[in-house]
Amino acid sequence: MASSVQGFIELPESRYDLNTYTGRVRHCLEISDPFMLLNTKNDIKASRDLIQQYKNGIIKTMSPELWKAKKILDSTLHPDTGEVVYLPFRMSSYVLSNLVVTVGMLTPNLGTFGTLFWQITNQSLNVAINTSNANKSHPLTTQQLITNYFLAVSASCSVALGLNSIVPRLKNVSQNTKTILGRLVPFAAVISAGIVNVVLMRGEELRKGISIFNKENNEEVGISKIAAKYAVGETALSRVINATPIMVIPPLILVKLQNGFLKGRGVGMTTLANVGLYLATSFTVLPLALAVFPQKRELSVKKLEERFNNLKDRNGNPINYIQFNRGM
Repeated sequence: MASSVQGFIELPESRYDLNTYTGRVRHCLEISDPFMLLNTKNDIKASRDLIQQYKNGIIKTMSPELWKAKKILDSTLHPDTGEVVYLPFRMSSYVLSNLVVTVGMLTPNLGTFGTLFWQITNQSLNVAINTSNANKSHPLTTQQLITNYFLAVSASCSVALGLNSIVPRLKNVSQNTKTILGRLVPFAAVISAGIVNVVLMRGEELRKGISIFNKENNEEVGISKIAAKYAVGETALSRVINATPIMVIPPLILVKLQNGFLKGRGVGMTTLANVGLYLATSFTVLPLALAVFPQKRELSVKKLEERFNNLKDRNGNPINYIQFNRGM
């Protein structure tokens, strides 16, 4: 994000009011804009230089060019490290990166091999996205990454295969209901494993805490485990909110279409409909999900560990609110 660029003048967080849900939605529309993937290294460098000039007092006021530069950096750079997030794992690529995987998981009648393949692929992508966008106060070691990855994959595959074996054996349930429940198996697997994935991949944050900053001047004031719980918990919930419509609406509509418009048509037409439903739902839902919780989370010191209750800045002034990067 642009906030990672060095300078003594604070950059406005957004052109929109991030204290309101509507403002955050409009802001998230910018950072999840897939057109931001078209920016080159030169575009990113030029944007960084422009923002640096503002933060060092060379440019005095925000202009349309500066807002555009900020948008490019917000959708490209990690807020903690300032490093460029690898393209497929940026939030601006979230929908496109998940396209093939989600459509694959939602394909009817996958069988055991297909279910395992797509669940493993999905969790692999989730691990990459979670790791790339996580708070970097305590990065995971390679061993921890591998261990957490296999635990998340195990959870995902266990839920998917378990439900796939249970649904056909349900008694006193109509065939149509079984079909609908079967189509929702990927949803249950994704939700359960997604939560496990976020918690495991960001376990170090929960164990050690994350950096918290003075809201007024952005100076680091300590490490908080309670702030980490807020960050990880809200991120996991955001993933659930995002995945629910994507994994529920398309398969239910597809069942309806297969009994009507798509009846008797080929697999190609069904796949095309599946892709269209996914894209329409995803581009609508992602900004709404990302905006539920602010990226830069503000919290009263009274909600933190007791040692922060009488927190003061270097000038002896009381600090009432801190902020931290929630991660995505």
